[in-house]
Amino acid sequence: MTDDNRLLNVLRSLRERGAIGEESLSQAITHSEAFVAALPYPCHRVIDLGSGGGLPGLIVASRRPDLLVVLTDRRERRVDLLRLASVQLGIGDRVEVLGGDVVRFGRESKWVGLFDAVTARSFGAPLWTLQCAVPFLRQGGAVIVSEPPSPDAFRRWPTEGVAALGLRPSEQVFPFVRRFVVDECFT
Repeated sequence: MTDDNRLLNVLRSLRERGAIGEESLSQAITHSEAFVAALPYPCHRVIDLGSGGGLPGLIVASRRPDLLVVLTDRRERRVDLLRLASVQLGIGDRVEVLGGDVVRFGRESKWVGLFDAVTARSFGAPLWTLQCAVPFLRQGGAVIVSEPPSPDAFRRWPTEGVAALGLRPSEQVFPFVRRFVVDECFT
């Protein structure tokens, strides 16, 4: 069992500052751990799109000390809070926080094809989220997105649209999240 006291204190502080809306931080951690479980193997670098209050990015970085994690947000205040939270959690040496538009970052050669996984929770419309994620992925990489708790959540992902982006749904099923992998037939 992981001692989550420091993590819970940091998340409480983020919630008090309006960066996190979840009432149950324990449930938020459990949900974020689904992202950790869905990471591909091997995995060395992860980018979290629209990190906001740090869910799931901070939990991914906390649970996987072997990873380099990049958190992104376009709001300067959130960027500052994420940097502070990373330091408070003792993970600031392997967490980078970028402020700005992920579409722009996805066009910069510095970030293109660099990541083993892209995570996104409440980032945007389903295909838009995948479209924003694809430039960051290396061959064999995966996009992991949060799914709403509805029985027809899988209908959110039109097969043709996903395939047109060079992705396919993972054969492995995970609770709370959906994983898409780079389709080797596409490249």
